[in-house]
Amino acid sequence: MDTTRTTSAPAPDDPASGLRAALALRRLAERVEANQVAAARRAGWSWQQIGDALGATRQSVHVKYGK
Repeated sequence: MDTTRTTSAPAPDDPASGLRAALALRRLAERVEANQVAAARRAGWSWQQIGDALGATRQSVHVKYGK
C-alpha cells in the first residue's frame, strides 16, 4: 500500500502549512460568496434578502458587491 501523502491537508504540527490552508479556504469562501451574491441578484433578490442570508446588513453587502 502506498503511504505517501496525497491530500493537501496541513501537517498538524506545521503552523505555516496550516496558515496557508486557512488563507486558501478564506479565498475560496470569498469567491463562492461573490458568485452566490451575483446569482441571487440575477434571480431578483434584494440587498436586504442577501444580507439576511449572509447574516450581514444590506448596506454592508451592497458596499461589498454592489459594483
